[in-house]
Amino acid sequence: MKSLLKNLGLILIIVGAVILIACFATDNVNNNTILGSALALTIVGLISHIVLNKHITD
Repeated sequence: MKSLLKNLGLILIIVGAVILIACFATDNVNNNTILGSALALTIVGLISHIVLNKHITD
């Protein structure tokens, strides 16, 4: 469980990046809802990665 929590931020960043890549591949770059959610996932992932790795030690 600790390893999943420790990697949660990285997983969220990767999901956000995959959403952005999928939008680009399907030429759906004018939908602000999808792009905003990908941006939010990336930012939340970055913040959670920093916070969780400070508090969780092996």
